[in-house]
Amino acid sequence: MDTAITLKDLGAIIIGVGLVVLIGYAINLLRSLVATVRSINRILADTETVSGIMARRAGDADETIAAVSESISSVSDMLKGQQSTVAAFSTLINAIGSLKNIIFGNKQGGAQDGGPGGKSAGRGKRGKQGVGEAPEGSSS
Repeated sequence: MDTAITLKDLGAIIIGVGLVVLIGYAINLLRSLVATVRSINRILADTETVSGIMARRAGDADETIAAVSESISSVSDMLKGQQSTVAAFSTLINAIGSLKNIIFGNKQGGAQDGGPGGKSAGRGKRGKQGVGEAPEGSSS
């Protein structure tokens, strides 16, 4: 028995096999697409939940910011009215500090009276220079 296959039949067979392979790929693609769509739906549901939470938190934050702003505004208004009192209090504190320095002679040992860290550090009673120090009038 002799069966002859013509080019037309061969072309039809190749096209048929190609269609079967293409249908197999399409089925595999649809399976992957269904899994992807399910995953995207879960992600979107989570995003919706998070967005709702963030919207509530943003509203809470707006209320808190408004309350803080109102508090700062009231403190600012209070200080504006008391500005001269604050300046007078500051002047009084400075005056008390100056009076203390005059009365007690500033014996704290600061930089002004030649204590540690002052200009005359390392000098004896006569004002002699310490080891490695430049004379008082020169710049170092």
